[in-house]
Amino acid sequence: MTDDVATPTPGTPGPPTRTERLDELPFTRKHGRLLVGSGLGWALDALDVGLLSFVIAQLAVVWSSDKGALAFVASAGFAGMAIGAAVGGSLSDRLGRKTVFALTLLVYGLATGLSALSWSVGALLVLRFVVGLGLGAELPVASTLVSEFSPRRIRGRVVVLLEAFWALGSIAAALVGWLVIPLSDDGWRWALLIGALPALYAVFVRLRMPESVRFLEARGRHDEAERTVRAFEEAAGTAQPAAAPRAAADPRPADPSRAETRPAAAPRASAASLLRDGLRRRTVAIWVVWFMTNFSYYGAFVWLPTLLVEAGFPLVKSFEYTLLITLAQLPGYAASAWLIERWGRRGTLAVFLLGSALAATAFGFGAVSGSATQIVVSGMFLSFFNLGAWGALYAVTPELYPTRLRGTGAGWAAGVGRIASIAAPLTVPPLLVLGGTPVLFAVFGGVFVVAAVAALALPELRGTRLAE
Repeated sequence: MTDDVATPTPGTPGPPTRTERLDELPFTRKHGRLLVGSGLGWALDALDVGLLSFVIAQLAVVWSSDKGALAFVASAGFAGMAIGAAVGGSLSDRLGRKTVFALTLLVYGLATGLSALSWSVGALLVLRFVVGLGLGAELPVASTLVSEFSPRRIRGRVVVLLEAFWALGSIAAALVGWLVIPLSDDGWRWALLIGALPALYAVFVRLRMPESVRFLEARGRHDEAERTVRAFEEAAGTAQPAAAPRAAADPRPADPSRAETRPAAAPRASAASLLRDGLRRRTVAIWVVWFMTNFSYYGAFVWLPTLLVEAGFPLVKSFEYTLLITLAQLPGYAASAWLIERWGRRGTLAVFLLGSALAATAFGFGAVSGSATQIVVSGMFLSFFNLGAWGALYAVTPELYPTRLRGTGAGWAAGVGRIASIAAPLTVPPLLVLGGTPVLFAVFGGVFVVAAVAALALPELRGTRLAE
């Protein structure tokens, strides 16, 4: 059986379905508000993840905690993210993208604020696990929602732009780490309080963002689906005549091949469905990419400020270098957003992963040489390629699955990746003992190469409609 789910745009006659009407719209201000609304949540997520690396660097000094204990703090958060991603993705296919998106923001925002009150490594570890539950669930849900609303011809580019908000949050984390944390021994507490902002933002998200049209149709909520589509059409100035959306009133059109509803007996979304014939190959490939990319990204960036301190740079200077390295994420996302609709998803993802492998190896040797210039330049290339790869990865993942499995598929892919993010921080200390920074980053480089090979096994879905 072939592994094709999404197919090129068919040239069938008759009135367009709601999803076809959405696919052919130009990018409007309403799309922009959805992108920014989801992206701000994404940036706040990145702020939380980014702050952790600076918090660990200060706690290693203030609490005199060893790297092994602090590694468990990082891994606890990623353990929560693994569970949250799988559960949140499945819930979004049952409760709706918008509802789960807002709930997860609230959970991890409140838990981040509470973690600022931690009195020990153990307390911080528990609270970071709860933070991870919310954070892990939010990311795949947001990318699924934006993917389902984006115009077909630029869908990949829009999702990469969504992922680019991660760079804004990472830069904000680097600024907070540089300007706030060094001010006092409690600077890390103030940084975590700043990371609690998503709890307030969740209220705005729940009230203002639209629910997925595909989800509404799958649940038989046709009036809501029609209102949502018409709102986007009015924003584009292409609203259909009043008589056009008759499919919303009659859920059984004459031509069953163009039905906008899903049978009531449709099978429940589950992880097992992702590994059945027709989806198994792409599922295994995308899980490998997620696992390997998470391992190298979190292994490198969670420990980056600490590694720079151990290389002989003062704490403030290591935070400054981390900020410079983080700034390179923005052009990485921009390049990925442009290339993904020219080279396609598969080629863009593989090239950026290979670039990450080369940059990681160069950074490892630069850290040993002690050359600040080599460390910053190679680190910036690592940021450029690695985050560009992340943008392409989030763009391709929701496209691999039909509507009833899209949230589940994206959530489980992210969940499998989080398993690697749990292991990565724990792997860093023994690898440093084994061979120092060069061996550590050579391992990261090799893992990126494996991810690139797996990316080439994915189907190329540029220009196709999302499978229903």
